[in-house]
Amino acid sequence: MASGFEDIFAELTNINAEQVLLSERVKLLEEQLSAAGTSGGGDADDERERPAGEPVRWHELDAEQHAVLWPQFVSWAIWVADRYEMTTDQLPRQCWWKHGAVVEELTALWTSHESAYANGEDGGSAPYLWQDALARALERMGRFWLGSCRNGQHRQRHRDAPWGGDADYLALLLAAERPAPDERTSDDE
Repeated sequence: MASGFEDIFAELTNINAEQVLLSERVKLLEEQLSAAGTSGGGDADDERERPAGEPVRWHELDAEQHAVLWPQFVSWAIWVADRYEMTTDQLPRQCWWKHGAVVEELTALWTSHESAYANGEDGGSAPYLWQDALARALERMGRFWLGSCRNGQHRQRHRDAPWGGDADYLALLLAAERPAPDERTSDDE
């Protein structure tokens, strides 16, 4: 019959082994971060390699970053459209890049795809979740441009005025009073 101390000793041995593995993983990560931070002689932000799945904000990129990322993105967008046999009702082939919301949706899918299929330890359900995100994105993308572009003809969506760039409109919004919270009475319930 095993004494209580043997069980405790076995559990402590397991905890110690897990702690050693965790220490090794932390050490490896620290070495990778150190190597990434000291490689090259220039600015670390300019010279670092973009991690798989890192978000892309097109409006914040300088010309050099844009020149590197845009061809990669376009190549991926064409691949995904062919791979998933997208129709022109799902993605306007002749002008998808002219629709900012479509570009943003595809960019999110691109970075998510990179992350989902990157070599990593937590890749089990990520590809499946990406497939689900793609299905939902295809529904949204059609609504972003629906009805404005057909048969290779690009047309800007009709709006009375853009939301940004109007100083008077912005001043009105900033000066607006905070909306009153919804007040419920006992009659509402």
